[in-house]
Amino acid sequence: MERAFVFPGQGAQSIGMGRALAEAYPAARAVFEEVDAALGESLSALIWEGEADALTLTQNAQPALMATSMAAMRALEAEGVEVTAARFVAGHSLGEYSALCAAGSLGLADSARLLRIRGRAMQEAVPVGEGAMAAVLGLDLESVRAVAEEAAQGAVCEAANDNDPAQVVVSGHRAAVERAADLAKERGAKRAMLLPVSAPFHCALMAPAAEAMRAALAEVALSAPRVPVVANRRAEAVSDPEEIRALLVEQVTGTVRWRESVEWMAAQGVGEFWEIGAGKALSGMIKRIARGAVTRPVGTPEEVAAVIAD
Repeated sequence: MERAFVFPGQGAQSIGMGRALAEAYPAARAVFEEVDAALGESLSALIWEGEADALTLTQNAQPALMATSMAAMRALEAEGVEVTAARFVAGHSLGEYSALCAAGSLGLADSARLLRIRGRAMQEAVPVGEGAMAAVLGLDLESVRAVAEEAAQGAVCEAANDNDPAQVVVSGHRAAVERAADLAKERGAKRAMLLPVSAPFHCALMAPAAEAMRAALAEVALSAPRVPVVANRRAEAVSDPEEIRALLVEQVTGTVRWRESVEWMAAQGVGEFWEIGAGKALSGMIKRIARGAVTRPVGTPEEVAAVIAD
């Protein structure tokens, strides 16, 4: 059975994540130390001992989640499991940077600095309160796109995350997103609820952040990944560094095609997905996308031991 390593995105963060890995594995601790040095601050102290509100800030959550994923990856490597044990790697939104770092395409310090820039730029692209995101449950992508288009009324309202067959997230101007949520319920959605996020990610309102990332990525070295990366915007494997660079810019304003990415991996014979890092949100999505797929969390020393034992 083919295997893929997948890396979580924003929302998976929690105070204390990765600490047990850092205590159990020197290589995992070194990840947090290198990220702290790259950012010029103790992000690890915030992750392990800080306030949840501060960790949730986009500029902190993004590098923190990447660091936790890479700590789990280094723990696996310490136990003899290289990234090449996976046929593909993929990440949800910011998780794509974790996937690229795990596959050797991006350096760890560069990944941390890029995600700090990305988080800050996404936060600053839209004044607080002007944007919103809502999760629509029970309607497919095309139905939600139709709802978003009707709700826009000259404003921005777009499908931002195609997460699984029954969960699509819309993003844009707050009033338009609220209209979309109401309209989705009228069209048969089981639920449509505003999300507790600080900015409207993955829509046209993020254009200033995309330009910030274009400039930042132009300054960073990118190598061909050791394992093909299934890109959010292509929903298939890519390996060319310049294509990866362009897709990371496009990803800021474009729909995260997670459902299609998992479907594509499953069609290539992947039946086992290891969720590397914090939380288990991707595992739930994957089980709804690829029926019968095996999912394994890898975010604690006990979970590392469990996957090594099998």
